[in-house]
Amino acid sequence: MLIVGTGETGRMILHAIQRMPGLGYEVAGMVSTDSHDEDFGVPILGNADQLSGLISSHHIDDVIIALPEAASDEILPIISDCHRARVATMVYPSAFQLITSDLSIGHLGGLPLLTVRDTVLRGWRLTLKRAMDVAGSAVGLVLLSPSMLLVAVLIKMDSRGRAFYTQERMGLDEKPFQMIKFRSMREGAEDETGPVWAVEEDPRRTRLGAFIRRFSLDELPQFINVFLGEMSLVGPRPERPMFVEQFKQIVPRYVERHQEKAGMTGWAQVNGLRGDTSIIERTKYDLYYIENWSLLFDLKIIIKTVFTFFRAKAAV
Repeated sequence: MLIVGTGETGRMILHAIQRMPGLGYEVAGMVSTDSHDEDFGVPILGNADQLSGLISSHHIDDVIIALPEAASDEILPIISDCHRARVATMVYPSAFQLITSDLSIGHLGGLPLLTVRDTVLRGWRLTLKRAMDVAGSAVGLVLLSPSMLLVAVLIKMDSRGRAFYTQERMGLDEKPFQMIKFRSMREGAEDETGPVWAVEEDPRRTRLGAFIRRFSLDELPQFINVFLGEMSLVGPRPERPMFVEQFKQIVPRYVERHQEKAGMTGWAQVNGLRGDTSIIERTKYDLYYIENWSLLFDLKIIIKTVFTFFRAKAAV
């Protein structure tokens, strides 16, 4: 595979392929469209003007064009080169094309127009999702209550402080709620610093906290938030208010994540985007989920979440 574009989108696609070797893609390299090349861990083979020769010399089967902000007169020659070389070609969509996957083509005096449909959860779909949340959270609380009690006792034995704590997060329609978690950091970890972004190998973690965060056991009390209707089993992960205000200024369409309830797990998380990862990349996955919701999609994400847990357990 060849990736055309060495910007943020090209980097995002490369990382996605590297995270999922089961897809079977081997990235031969990347093609640059400017002179500012970085170290991506794969070679920069040349520029877009050399694409035809690069496809032939490197025996390329697939090309991904990762230039969502490029004008059509830049994209079309690249697509033409790919067609002449008879390789499979995929194009990462522009910001407009990402608005929704549910489009219809209409006409205005013979001119084609794209009509964007509203795909936000409404009516019976919203009722169906809520019914699944109530049933799933109730079953989860009943089945996991012994494990949750054990974790709470171990936290109290491991370090001074509460077993549970609440943290303000932004949910549906940017309304704040108190998200419940098991405490994985030392008591008063933010007393001096104020709200800060948690990172991998965070030095504020307790000994037990490192373990429960690895397996996301600190998230189990959020079944209570789901049962109360403050969260959903599946949806965009909620952020703290101060971070939401920051991200709204730098990430296009970030605010649209709050069109649906926040979730215990989400499409971004099961694709490896957890914790200290690109918020831009996570937002794109969240918007894709919102615009393509279905009950089967939710079930797929829940199943992938369970398998992710057992893979992490097997790696210990």
